[in-house]
Amino acid sequence: MARTRPHRLELLQGTLDLLILRTLQWGPQHGHGISVAIRTSSHDVLHIDHGSLYPALHRLERQGWVEAEWKTTENKQRAKYYRLTAAGRRQVQAERDRWARLTEAIGRVLDPA
Repeated sequence: MARTRPHRLELLQGTLDLLILRTLQWGPQHGHGISVAIRTSSHDVLHIDHGSLYPALHRLERQGWVEAEWKTTENKQRAKYYRLTAAGRRQVQAERDRWARLTEAIGRVLDPA
């Protein structure tokens, strides 16, 4: 079972990256807001815990796909807001294309002609 775990994490990580990048296309957002947006837009199916979200945001920031700055929220709390960079906008399309190829291939396996 331990051997399959890295593959699951890799797929989850790539999927989470796509979800975060796509969410940030709607505009800058703090981490909790990203989590809520993903949960809401998935009709409460996808719940991203902070233990997965923040490492993914930091990784995307290191890759240059998002930038962050500290701002004050509507509730007067300090929070780090993330926004897409130009490279991040290009990456969204690359990730969407990869996702389309992946789901098409999985569909062919699940329902062969």
